Amino acid sequence: GQHEPNRNTRRQIQHVRQRFEIVAIRTQPMQKDDRIHRIGPGFQLQHLGIVVGHPQDSNRQGPGTAQAIDQAPLYLSRIRPDPVLCCLMELPTFDDVKDAADRLAGHARRTPVLTQTRLDDDVGAEIHLKCENFQRIGAFKFRGAWNAMCQLDQEARDRGVVTHSSGNHGQAVALSGQLLGIQTTVVMPQNAPVRKRAATERYGATVVDYDSAVAKRENISAELAREHGYSLIPPFDHPHVIAGQGTAALELLADSGALDMLLVPCGGGGLLGGNAISTRHLQPDCRIIGVEPAIADDATRSFRTGTLQRVDNPQTIADGTRTESLGQITFPLIQKLVDDFCTVTEEAIVEAVRYLFHEVKIVVEPSGALGVAALLSQAVPAAGRIGVIVSGGNIDGETIAAILNT
Repeated sequence: GQHEPNRNTRRQIQHVRQRFEIVAIRTQPMQKDDRIHRIGPGFQLQHLGIVVGHPQDSNRQGPGTAQAIDQAPLYLSRIRPDPVLCCLMELPTFDDVKDAADRLAGHARRTPVLTQTRLDDDVGAEIHLKCENFQRIGAFKFRGAWNAMCQLDQEARDRGVVTHSSGNHGQAVALSGQLLGIQTTVVMPQNAPVRKRAATERYGATVVDYDSAVAKRENISAELAREHGYSLIPPFDHPHVIAGQGTAALELLADSGALDMLLVPCGGGGLLGGNAISTRHLQPDCRIIGVEPAIADDATRSFRTGTLQRVDNPQTIADGTRTESLGQITFPLIQKLVDDFCTVTEEAIVEAVRYLFHEVKIVVEPSGALGVAALLSQAVPAAGRIGVIVSGGNIDGETIAAILNT
């Protein structure tokens, strides 16, 4: 690649490979044709803080730790992004988003943009709602899953795919697998919404349960990938997934014209990062704002401190944002392209779901209502022409009934 490891680093890594079986690069299983040089362009071993050992051993840096670890299978992963990584990593680009749009043509829906709703009068601005609740599987996630999975070669398709998800990404991977003829496995928390789990199974995926209070989904899916040779399609921290998500804003801006602000829900940052790519390229003066639940505000804190922050199993009603942290790709991407963040309370999220049902006549899940919650609660000042990504509509009947009856 363009950034090859220096000779000393290359020798050290080769020495590690002689002592241990390298089975994965980050969470991607090694394939039979992989060579260590494939790490180069994306990971820059001499600069990027390689972990040698299991993913949880985040305190062990550098190839010199070869003497400190046992004979267990070896994983290589970056610890955290920093300004140096930002310029060295191969972040997805607008060309990647355009290519994703070509792949999605005829497979994903071009979802509607709702305008001239009561929301305009209530917040004092012209609101453009990009309704991804009408996307296949009921959420934006189909865009990224399809873009990633349709690029797998036949050998990888034959081995199958694994992912981890609280619901929407799992459904998207399952449906994409069904359409592409790929076996899928989804690691899903025991408290995932019933409707999301049922849909994932209906699309043909094998669902693996875990208790989010005691286990990390990333570790489970990485182990399944290692054991079975699956390709891992993570829910947000993957360039093809991010590029696919960016096609939502590509459509919104084409349909709505110039916007003063774009509000995007944020969990792991794939939707926000992808749509920031499109918006910053097409409308550089548009302010891009990420919106999070106040009790799951790791991205907000990360953005403002410049250091990756985490949150442990946040019990927000917006289940699609219960991620531990931003990713190794999404964090630097968001730092580079996003203007600001805001947070909203659980009460504001519930009120937004209720408002969208009664006043806009659409069913939206709590995660998908974050942008509208920010407007209604005045977490962001409303003025001019504002785009809002309504990210999904997969909500259990019992949950929306409880919301509407309070």
